[in-house]
Amino acid sequence: MVGPSNLGIGELGRATGTKVTTIRFYEEQGLLHEPQRSASGRRRYGDSDRQRLAFIRRSRSLGFPIDAVRELLALSDDASTSCTAVDTIARAHMADIDQKIADLKAMHTELDRVIGSCRQGTIADCKIIETLAPRAKAAS
Repeated sequence: MVGPSNLGIGELGRATGTKVTTIRFYEEQGLLHEPQRSASGRRRYGDSDRQRLAFIRRSRSLGFPIDAVRELLALSDDASTSCTAVDTIARAHMADIDQKIADLKAMHTELDRVIGSCRQGTIADCKIIETLAPRAKAAS
């Protein structure tokens, strides 16, 4: 078995619940540092890589976009930095979430109204279809 400070990409993936393609994507995005390579050229990861990947996964699970994760990682790399910037990023993300919730509530209200107008008739008289793709009325 490979030790915790010398993981291959598959072992790192299993240790963090991350697909290998996702690990490679995070490397391409600059979120994970370029891994060390074995003599045969295989990627080798240490415990700090595992911790960094866990940080990325948790950030992504909370919905932070890649650019915000990149900023958070850069800030977390310097423990002496004020966390004001982190707070700003988190608050901006929370505002985005609040806006998405408001938008979803508005969509829910409108869809509920449209569904409530359904009379279970034919498609020609379907209020849901009419709302989604209004048809031009014939001139009288």
